[in-house]
Amino acid sequence: MPPSPSIRPQGAEPPIRDRGDACPGALRLHSAADGQLARVRLPAGDLTVRQAQALADAADRLGDGHLSLTSRGNAELRGLPDGCGAELAALLRDAGLLPSAHHERIRNILASPLAGLDRNSPADVRRWARELDELLCASERATALSGRFLFVLDDGRGDVAGLGGDVSLVAEANRAGESAGSGGTALLRVGDDPAALRIAGPDAPRAALAAAEAFLTAAEASGSGAWRVRELPAEQRLTARRVAAHLHETGITSTYVTQAPAPASSPSPHSAAPGIIEGPDGTAALCVLAPLGRLTLAQWRLLTAVAADDGCGALRLTPWRGIVLPGLPAGTAASRLSALAAAGLITDPDSPWHRLGACTGRPGCAKSRTDVRTDAAAAVAAGTRVPDTTAVPDGLPVHWSGCERRCGHPHGAWVDVRATGEGYRVAVVRPDTAPPADDAPAPPAPPARSHTP
Repeated sequence: MPPSPSIRPQGAEPPIRDRGDACPGALRLHSAADGQLARVRLPAGDLTVRQAQALADAADRLGDGHLSLTSRGNAELRGLPDGCGAELAALLRDAGLLPSAHHERIRNILASPLAGLDRNSPADVRRWARELDELLCASERATALSGRFLFVLDDGRGDVAGLGGDVSLVAEANRAGESAGSGGTALLRVGDDPAALRIAGPDAPRAALAAAEAFLTAAEASGSGAWRVRELPAEQRLTARRVAAHLHETGITSTYVTQAPAPASSPSPHSAAPGIIEGPDGTAALCVLAPLGRLTLAQWRLLTAVAADDGCGALRLTPWRGIVLPGLPAGTAASRLSALAAAGLITDPDSPWHRLGACTGRPGCAKSRTDVRTDAAAAVAAGTRVPDTTAVPDGLPVHWSGCERRCGHPHGAWVDVRATGEGYRVAVVRPDTAPPADDAPAPPAPPARSHTP
């Protein structure tokens, strides 16, 4: 699992980037200890049944027989053999998962997973995501974005607004005097600027792309090679006021909001917790999570079958390494959820696996000091989630890491369980504070395993 963005305390100097980012994609694979790794971008986490079946076929024919879910609602294939790139690309392209080869790594769009499925959505941010994706793939300028640049589209419930977006759109309920068919409004934010811009809902996707273009202009002017908004030096800092000027040039009207509501650093009660979500139209959605973010082919195919046979033919991946199956008849939802639980998926928010994560660890990652996933599973089996329970406050997500990179760690506050080479160090990480340093050198990595088709 390639690294998550590092945590940089407030006031720290932004980095100078002298190269492009190395984030893998579906065409540019990453060489790991267990073979090649492909990351397939899924804007808003959306998948059709056909696309889900294509991912299963790729994992079966080319990979290690598993699918990994990322904290951006994307899917990863591991254990791929050298030289499989053309076959993988053809398989994904035929399923509609590669609309543009030049843009495939920059299609990083998070959207509220439950938008439109319950009563908490003032706007259709899933449609915004589709429109933004089309705009991105049509923009030659956008190809200069890094594979780490992130768009976040929150439908107003506050579930994804705090997940570190470079450009964020937060839908607002209809304001006084607005008609129900006006499309509403959205707050556009860049990085951690406390100010925002209020724009008309129908302009939201175009405004998000324009904000990303403003970032590229600032990054080029700074000469810093910044990959993300927070990496811009102070003199080129991207603010709502600077973006407003760029929006004006593109014909988008905006209103400056001095102090917009701060996004929550942890998921809201309206996020996609495991269980059944009852919809206003009499249908239901199932929300399940993958233990440690990893699914077997049998689990994935069961999810796909439920979506095809009982749901609306769609799946939504969430930034909490989960899956939402919308459109089920309310009368069958409970029995289908039980079947998914029997298959080993997390269906209960009280499960010890809920909010427990881990990096790839050994043997898949040569940088890891140990097999963290096996150790995390052993801790769950022993009735704990960490090696040292005295260091852990209740209610925080727990993440096991094999080295100081802490790949895939959560946003906000979390419990850091980090391998040191002689065990684990447990600490609580708060927003805007760096995790404790670890000077212990990693032991030699095990030899890479060969891939058997």
